This record gives sequence, structure tokens and C-alpha cells, in this order.
Amino acid sequence: MDLPELLTVAEFCDRFSIGKTSFYREVNAGRLKIRKFGVATRIARADAMAWANALPDYQGEAA
Repeated sequence: MDLPELLTVAEFCDRFSIGKTSFYREVNAGRLKIRKFGVATRIARADAMAWANALPDYQGEAA
């Protein structure tokens, strides 16, 4: 059985350029799945990529 790569909250936020408040907003809205190990919060890479792929495309003009 392969274990998923797990990211910390800080690693996830850094990788996807979002703040912790936005991170927890996504979790509370049910758009991002987390895993708890005692007090530690982790995000599986597959769940992180699924969240990122579900983000809407930007339809405005390029800056």
C-alpha cells in the first residue's frame, strides 16, 4: 500500500500562495479535505491537487 504524500498547512499555503485564513475557509466550506493526526493537520497531495484543479478559470483580461 502506497502512503500519500502529506503537506503541512504551511507547506500547502506556501505552495498555493494562500493565507491560513483562506485555507481554513476552504476547509470549513468543504472544498478542501484535511487529515488530523492528533493536533497536526495534514493535506494529501492528491487532495491539494483536486482542490487546485477545481478552482474556476479566470475569464477577465490579463494584467
